[in-house]
Amino acid sequence: MTPTTVIELGRQAIEVTLMVSAPLFLAALVTGLIISIFQAATQINEMTLSFVPKLVAIFVTLVLAGPWMITLLTDFIRRLFESIPAMIG
Repeated sequence: MTPTTVIELGRQAIEVTLMVSAPLFLAALVTGLIISIFQAATQINEMTLSFVPKLVAIFVTLVLAGPWMITLLTDFIRRLFESIPAMIG
């Protein structure tokens, strides 16, 4: 296995990780922004107010994007396992 192969596998792994985590991060970011605007408008400065809506948003996003995320991970792992013989020999 050459250093180029290792770097390419690492790049692909980071790419898949970012693609899988992006929907959850975006849901948390948007929810946090909406809650922050609500808190600023109503002058409610409670730090725990944003926890439950973020949790619900992440859960809903996970339910909606979960099949896509699992498919993406499964395809990557399948390609990785199929390339093992070429890497060894």
